[in-house]
Amino acid sequence: MYYIYHIPGKKIGVTCNLNRRVTLTQGYSPDEYEVLDQSDDIDYISEKEIELQQSYGYKVDRKKYNELVKLNKMNINVTEQTTTFPYPVKKLKGNLMDNIGFEWKSEHGDFILNLDSIRWIMKNVKTSMYNNNRCYVYNKAFAEWFKTPELWSEDQLDEKSVTNNVDRFELIRDWARSRGLYDKGNSHTQYVKLQEEAGELAKALLKNDKPEVVDAIGDMVVVLTNLAFLQGVDIEYCIDSAYKVISKRKGKMINGTFVKDE
Repeated sequence: MYYIYHIPGKKIGVTCNLNRRVTLTQGYSPDEYEVLDQSDDIDYISEKEIELQQSYGYKVDRKKYNELVKLNKMNINVTEQTTTFPYPVKKLKGNLMDNIGFEWKSEHGDFILNLDSIRWIMKNVKTSMYNNNRCYVYNKAFAEWFKTPELWSEDQLDEKSVTNNVDRFELIRDWARSRGLYDKGNSHTQYVKLQEEAGELAKALLKNDKPEVVDAIGDMVVVLTNLAFLQGVDIEYCIDSAYKVISKRKGKMINGTFVKDE
C-alpha cells in the first residue's frame, strides 16, 4: 500500500511505511501529519502526488514516485565471492524490505529479494572487516539456498533462535504480508477480529483456562500488530507512545483498579 502524506507547511510525499519514513526518518509524530490518499496502484499514487503538490503550492518533484522506485538499485557491490550491501547490519533489513522484488546476478546464480531470501540474508550476513557501515553475504551459499529454500523455511528455524534474534513484531508482519493480509484486508475487519479474540479471552478468564488465556492474548497482539500496520504505523510506536504517557502517570489502586490522579 502506498500513502500520500502531508506535513502542513512543509511537503507532500509518498511512502509505503509512514512510521519509518515520516516519524523515524523525518521526526514527525502522527498528529503532525495527515494521509491525503492511499492506494496499491503505484502509477495512480505517483500521478496523484504531483497533482496534490501543485494544488497545495508545494515544490513539485522532478521525478514521479514510480520513476524513483524503478531507479532504486540499492547500489550493491557484487564480486565473484560476495554481495556487499551499503548498510550496517542493524539497518539492513529495513532497506531490504523497501526493495522487495529487486534482482541481481552473480557468477553462482541469480538472486531476488523476497521475504524468504531476506530472512536468509539476515541469518547469514556478516559485517565488512574494512567498513562497519557495510555488510555482505557469500554468493555461493546464497545460490545453494535458492536451489533448496525449503530447507530454510520458517518452520525449520530453531525456536530459541527465533525468540532471541528475530523481532517478534516483524515476524508477524512478514507472516501477514506473505498471506496478502495487507493487500486485501483492512483495519475494519481487523477490529472485528480483535473483538472476537477479546471474547475468547473473556471466556478463558471465566473458565480460569490458562492455556486459552495465553492463546487469546497472543492472538490479540497479532491482530493489533496488523491493525496498526494497516493504519500506517508500527505497533512498536504505539507501545512506546503509550508508555511515555503511563510512565509519568501517578495514582493509586482502588478496588483492584489503578485510578490515576486528576
